[in-house]
Amino acid sequence: MALMMVPTAALAQSAATSVEPLVPAQGTILDVSAEGRTTRVPDLATIRAGVVSQAPTAAAALADNAQRMQRVLAALKRAGIAPRDLATSNVGLSPQYRYTDGQPPAITGYQATNTVSVRFRDVSKAGSVLDALVAQGANQIDGPNLSIDQPETALDEARTDAVKRARARADLYAAAAGMKVARVISIAEAGQDAGGPGPQPMFMARAMKADAASTEIAPGEKDVTVTLSVRFLLQ
Repeated sequence: MALMMVPTAALAQSAATSVEPLVPAQGTILDVSAEGRTTRVPDLATIRAGVVSQAPTAAAALADNAQRMQRVLAALKRAGIAPRDLATSNVGLSPQYRYTDGQPPAITGYQATNTVSVRFRDVSKAGSVLDALVAQGANQIDGPNLSIDQPETALDEARTDAVKRARARADLYAAAAGMKVARVISIAEAGQDAGGPGPQPMFMARAMKADAASTEIAPGEKDVTVTLSVRFLLQ
């Protein structure tokens, strides 16, 4: 095996080309955490709609549940819900018991459940579709969960706002200490909220009447936030 000797001068030249240290030799380091914020109107609503059926036997409960669910799915298709926005989220079958003191539980029947998750890309139509689902046999509805479909532009606005807030805070600290902000050393994103589902408003299923007003979903606004950790050099 051949050995190659490296001259000392070559080693010195290599060391001279090393990068600058991350922490400057002179100056004061200031770490600032800042949250940037912007708002958007949610344009995506997700709702869980299902059918609960009870019958004396498991087969009867499943058969009734399947018929009701077929009507619910047909109503969703008529409302223009695309297949990609419709997914089964839960199917269940469980016995129902009667409890009597001093006796073992007795099965009195069976309960079948079938729940689908529905995404509405037009939030304004969600309420009328919910009414149609109830009319077609849906008796279990949870939601809506409101969110932003494509939040990247809003997140970038929040990032820009966070940098501005961090710089303003750094200027404040620097002035109070009789110094000035020389430059930014590093920026790290510590967290983000893309306006995803939060506390959901309550929807209550009710008997349909010809003169009843349709259910309305008020989307409101959602905050989109980004938290940054910014390191400054003060001199």
